[in-house]
Amino acid sequence: YFSAHWCPPCRGFTPSLIKFYDALKEKRDDFELVFVSSDRDEGAFDEYYGEMTCHALPYAQRDLKTSLSKKFKVSGIPTLVVMGPDGSTITTDARSDVSSDPEGAKFPWKPPTFEEVFPATVVNKGEKVESSTLDDKYLMLYFSAHWCPPCKMFTPELVKVYNKLKETRSDLELVFVSSDREETAFKEYYGEMPWMALDFADRDAKDALSKIFDVSGIPSLVVLGPKAGGSRPVITASARGSASLDNVADFPWHPKPYAELSQTAECNGSDINDSPAIIVLCEAEDDDEQASIKSAVQSVALSQPAGSDVLFFYGTSDSGVVPRVRQLCNLDSSRGETVMLKLDIPDNGGYYVAEGVKDVTAEAIEKFMKDSGERKQLG
Repeated sequence: YFSAHWCPPCRGFTPSLIKFYDALKEKRDDFELVFVSSDRDEGAFDEYYGEMTCHALPYAQRDLKTSLSKKFKVSGIPTLVVMGPDGSTITTDARSDVSSDPEGAKFPWKPPTFEEVFPATVVNKGEKVESSTLDDKYLMLYFSAHWCPPCKMFTPELVKVYNKLKETRSDLELVFVSSDREETAFKEYYGEMPWMALDFADRDAKDALSKIFDVSGIPSLVVLGPKAGGSRPVITASARGSASLDNVADFPWHPKPYAELSQTAECNGSDINDSPAIIVLCEAEDDDEQASIKSAVQSVALSQPAGSDVLFFYGTSDSGVVPRVRQLCNLDSSRGETVMLKLDIPDNGGYYVAEGVKDVTAEAIEKFMKDSGERKQLG
């Protein structure tokens, strides 16, 4: 249970959680609750933990607390994670489950599978289509909404990509999963799209799909493989950054450990908010130098050991989140200069800037990763 004394939502949720914990303990003894504190000092921890009847991670183990927050990608509190006896993650959204299932009848709240929640039919411009007819195809799920400005910008680009893909292959389909607030808006927005859609009335399915694929913001694009052995493999839950006309040949966009930061903040199944990232900003370099930098970044990214959580980006144009990264890292004054940095937002907003790097080579990147220098705080 990731929580803190200073956090009003935590203070509101904790009494309900402890009541739930105490009541469920009377019925079963095959679970335990551990408080992981984000309090700013031990005195606040002691006072807050005094209200709880569960276990707690010792406050002094700050490094372990940070590691756990990174592992479960805790970006806000309160957060309640449930793990199985083997250490596997069952759900990272158990807070909502405590609220919706206060008796614990469905504990440990194992999320349903895609196959269990995806409707038997979808719609194609008013016509019902059996979902089973899509079993042998790659399936893209597009989470979006009419009211969302980034969605309205991305949808026309995705239409171009979809139409281009359809010119040469028939082994894929896309289904719009709407977050619109009313059916009228859904119909108007869907009218701009050439693909299929989840029936707007299937709100429960929409909510379940959003939870299965951890959709915390829109637009979001998920790619699933053809059904095999009764289920679809997840190829990527963060395909938005890959869905561009110059990347059509790479479909179905298996995650890569590197990406162009001016186009996306996602790669390798994560993003810069959830994982540490090595970033080279080189907007002012000529094409040849940018190509060399890209090659160096890609080489290092591909050489990382399996399971590495470090992401790699290059920013070759002053667009997307590149200006924001420069601003946050106090690099506005160095616009026009190539900069190599390590951004570690999960570490309470830390970052590091390489000093004295004249040539961005694979060797220079690896050296910087081993010794990143002084930690700075995002502004």
